[in-house]
Amino acid sequence: MLTDTHCHLDFPQYEQDLEVVIQNAKRAGLTFIINIGSSLKSSRQSVRLSKEYDFIYSAVGLHPHEWENYTPEDISEIKSLSKEDKVVAIGECGLDYYGRHDKERQKRLFLAHIDIARERKLPLIVHTRDAHSDTLDILRSNFPKGGIRGVVHCFSGDEKFLRDCLDAGLDVSFTCNITYKKAENLRRLVNITPVERLLLETDAPFLPPQEFRGRRNEPAFVKYLAEAISAIKGISFEELSVQTEKNARRLFNI
Repeated sequence: MLTDTHCHLDFPQYEQDLEVVIQNAKRAGLTFIINIGSSLKSSRQSVRLSKEYDFIYSAVGLHPHEWENYTPEDISEIKSLSKEDKVVAIGECGLDYYGRHDKERQKRLFLAHIDIARERKLPLIVHTRDAHSDTLDILRSNFPKGGIRGVVHCFSGDEKFLRDCLDAGLDVSFTCNITYKKAENLRRLVNITPVERLLLETDAPFLPPQEFRGRRNEPAFVKYLAEAISAIKGISFEELSVQTEKNARRLFNI
């Protein structure tokens, strides 16, 4: 009963063998996949994938890296796409202050996604990098205490940020990078995260498990993440799989 709540099967890395990758996921026991939009083109393709495959759902949004080029028309189309069948979330969206950026334009883009999510009553898939304080401030100011529906994907913050996210009502998801040899802090954070608030994701094609470093990641590899988390938390693989699928169905209303 595995799930991959965040991947990018519309990316060029899968152009040559997408069908094989999808069949691999089915054979690995995944009950559903959520393909995440990161640009307008990506969001369109994500919706298309969800129409073509019964166990693939989609999210639509503009990654904060789109801050330089997005237009009001892009936001309008994201809103329109959010009404399509099997669109279960808005994102990925958020703030990314690593490198060159325009904080104010990124914040406006994030707020536009929040407006769509609130109107459509859909959860947010939140990307945050070097912007933890601003991300939480914006979310808290736009939702009642503890009432934020969403997930901080590919969690990479510290313990305080983790606890603040949980207190705000957000779920968190970890990726296969918790299997890396130097990821002791991430494994510690996995251990203190309540299993009822935990989601699984690959963020494929990025961040493959340790034994596949240097290769393209894919949804089927989520089983290595589940094995690692079940070992960290001292519960069975089956219990972890069942609970994280339940969590994902709750958040995304699947």
